[in-house]
Amino acid sequence: MKLLLHPVYFPNICTFAAMSRHPITWEVHDNYQKQTFRNRCHICTDQGRHLLTIPIKHVGGTSGRQLYREVRLDNNYQWQSLHWKTLQTAYRTSPFFEYYEEELAPMFESRHTFLLDFNFKAIELIGQCLKIRMSYETSAAFKLVTDIEDARWLVNAKIPHNMEQPGYIQVFGDRHGFVKNASILDLLFNVGTRSASYLESFPLPWTDA
Repeated sequence: MKLLLHPVYFPNICTFAAMSRHPITWEVHDNYQKQTFRNRCHICTDQGRHLLTIPIKHVGGTSGRQLYREVRLDNNYQWQSLHWKTLQTAYRTSPFFEYYEEELAPMFESRHTFLLDFNFKAIELIGQCLKIRMSYETSAAFKLVTDIEDARWLVNAKIPHNMEQPGYIQVFGDRHGFVKNASILDLLFNVGTRSASYLESFPLPWTDA
């Protein structure tokens, strides 16, 4: 089954499980919308679930709308440095942070212009870390689809993804319990080389039925 998905900032585990098990077409002709995972992801810190948000440059005008592929990163803020320092603080003691640190660090050291391009590079990098081959087919236009499973709803940060997620040991699990469906980074740093197997067993009732 082929899925239609939005490229997002270090996708959550549910989304990445779908990506790892199904061929993907990426939606690249939509309008940018706020309150989505396009520019945000959840990680786990000593304070519990924590949101990392990429600042973007907003357009003016009466509508304020812009195409996702035209959204520019606001590099006047030192967001890359802040995000990387936050990840270091949160996961330095995790079993696999140092194992992947050298591969991930350049994403937060070199400047990027467009949010969509940055997200694609981040997804590609995680695929390389997990040795999962990623799809790079993109949509031709924004439209309703009938010949492909429309999973674009996964981009909405306000829709709870209710699922029976298998637990794994998290750095601060003894303080906050198991935090479900965090960014793929949380799985990578805590589970490491077994992450691909974990994703294979992750329940996706809306695609596996």
